Amino acid sequence: MTHSAPLIKPIDGLADELRAALGAAVLDIVDAVDELTVLVAREAIADVMATLRDRFAYQQLMEIAGVDYPDRTERFEVVYHLLSVTKNHRLRVKVSTDEERAVPTVTHLWPVAGWLEREVFDLYGVLFSGNADLRRILTDYGFRGHPFRKDFPLTGYVELRYSDEAKRVVYEPVKLAQDFRSFDFMSPWEGAQYVLPGDEKATAQAPGAPTPVPASPPPPSAPASARPATVDRPKTTDTPAQTGAGEPANAQAAKPSRSRKAATAEDDPAKPRATRTRKPKGEGE
Repeated sequence: MTHSAPLIKPIDGLADELRAALGAAVLDIVDAVDELTVLVAREAIADVMATLRDRFAYQQLMEIAGVDYPDRTERFEVVYHLLSVTKNHRLRVKVSTDEERAVPTVTHLWPVAGWLEREVFDLYGVLFSGNADLRRILTDYGFRGHPFRKDFPLTGYVELRYSDEAKRVVYEPVKLAQDFRSFDFMSPWEGAQYVLPGDEKATAQAPGAPTPVPASPPPPSAPASARPATVDRPKTTDTPAQTGAGEPANAQAAKPSRSRKAATAEDDPAKPRATRTRKPKGEGE
C-alpha cells in the first residue's frame, strides 16, 4: 500500500542502538511500514527524550498528541513525534497513563512542548508534572476529562459551550437525532433516476414526479399601424444660460495666441502671401 507522505529511508540497526542506549526504559519497539515507534516507561520519558535529542540527533519536537483507549487500564497514550533534520528521519515515542498519573514534562528540552502539553491536558485531562503553565485553552477550569468522553457523568456524549444566559461555560448532551434519509450515492454526472422537487431542468417526466407547471406565453406584440409615430427632433436651446455661452472668462483668455494669429494670416485669402526669392551663390563664395 503506497503512502502519500514523503519517503523516508529507514536507518538499519536503529532499533538495536535504541535498546542498547535506553536500556530498561524501553518497553517495546515496533517497526511497521518503515516507521519506528518506541514505547517508553512513563517515569523515564524525560531522560529518554534527552538521549534521543543529544545522542541520536532528533533535534525537533514536531507534535504531541493524545489517544484514548477506554478499554485499557491506562486508557491514554501520549504520542511524541520527533524529527532529525541532519538524518532526515522521524521517530515516534509513546507513553501510557490514566487520569491520575502525571507524565513528566519535556518543556526543559523543547519550549514548544509547553503549548502541546496544554492541548493534551485540555482535551484529554492528562496531567504533566513540571509544566509551569498547565492551563486550560478551550474548556472550563473545573472540567475533568475531555469534552467527548463516553463515560462522562451525563448520559451519552456531551458538548461544551458558553451560555449567554448563565454567563459561564455549560455542558450539554449532544443531540444527533435526525430524520431517516435514503441516500443513493449516485454520481451527479450520471443523473438520478427520479426528478427532484423544484428541479426545472428535468427534461423527462419520471413516474411519480410532480407535473411541472407550463410557462405562460408572452403577450402578443401590437401591430405596426397601432404604434405611435416618433419624430426625431434635434435638441435645441433658447437662452445662453442653457448652452453655457456667454462672455469670456477674462480678457487674457479672449486674446488669440501667436500660433492662432499666424494660422489666421496664412489662411486669409484676402492677404497675398509674400514670396521669398532665393539668391544664387556667387562664384567667389
